[in-house]
Amino acid sequence: MQKRKLGKSGLEVSALGLGCMGMSFSYGPPKDKQEMTSLLRAAVERGITFFDTAEVYGPFLNEELVGEALAPFRKQVAIATKFGFDLNPDFDPRGMKGLQGLNSRPEHIRQAVEGSLKRLKADVIDLLYQHRVDPNVPIEDVAGAVKDLIQEGKVKHFGLSEAGVQTIRRAHAVQPVTALQSEYSLWTRTPEKEVIPTLEELGIGLVPYSPLGKGFLTGKIDENAKFDSSDFRSTLPRFTPEALKANQALIDLLGGIGEPKKATPAQIALAWLLARKPWIVPIPGTTKLHRLDENIGAASIELTPGDLRDIDDAAAKITVLGARYPEKLEQMTGR
Repeated sequence: MQKRKLGKSGLEVSALGLGCMGMSFSYGPPKDKQEMTSLLRAAVERGITFFDTAEVYGPFLNEELVGEALAPFRKQVAIATKFGFDLNPDFDPRGMKGLQGLNSRPEHIRQAVEGSLKRLKADVIDLLYQHRVDPNVPIEDVAGAVKDLIQEGKVKHFGLSEAGVQTIRRAHAVQPVTALQSEYSLWTRTPEKEVIPTLEELGIGLVPYSPLGKGFLTGKIDENAKFDSSDFRSTLPRFTPEALKANQALIDLLGGIGEPKKATPAQIALAWLLARKPWIVPIPGTTKLHRLDENIGAASIELTPGDLRDIDDAAAKITVLGARYPEKLEQMTGR
């Protein structure tokens, strides 16, 4: 697996990371712990060195799983986690019910980091993201709190998630931002307009989450797909039968590019992201070994300038139907 540097920070990770959320959270009940431990260790054996989790995934279960599974490889891997939510006992991952709201107050950040360090069985967090921008706490205070934690040796790198360009600039002026994590894929291209040029200017890496459109870009989900009420996608406008049917045009496009290369739609979707910029590191999530292998295969697929032009020309003619989040969650992005 090739390595990439996230911006100018010096944080070098595998070209593809592994998003761990679905192992414990959002896509139905938590998966079997032993199976997920084996999968995480298989990822390391295959050259993946970048793993993504958060205290809210579970909550807490996912950090515990990742911390325990990766303990034998701690010096070989970089683990990213996130702070920024108030959690209460009624927490429901589907509709975010039970979240008492955002909380990025400096004292809460410190408390969250202490908890994450314990669960991750780590002395230091490699990359610490603010999970969502908190409109009640100036971003300078957030960046300052993380800067203190970096100086104390508890955190190595600072990241933001789904932040808007002004927030990125203000945070970066206080404590250099290593990476921005945002949804980015062929069916969510919002970051291209303002965010990606800003990251390039400031030397910040981009970590696309849901690079396979929450599973849609694998080509395995059509309008007949049924999502259990414990699956987060059951609440998403883009996963209604009408939207899934309309958006199949994207799958046809990926399949057409992939066929002569003997590559799957998922592999082309990931290869497309990798070809955009050398400082982009997608983090597709999976709970299955064969999918992990399929995703890793994307790193060796070469898309020519002609392929990229064909994809862009064809994608420009496709209108993606459906918002990516319900309104309440959408309001938490781009601040």
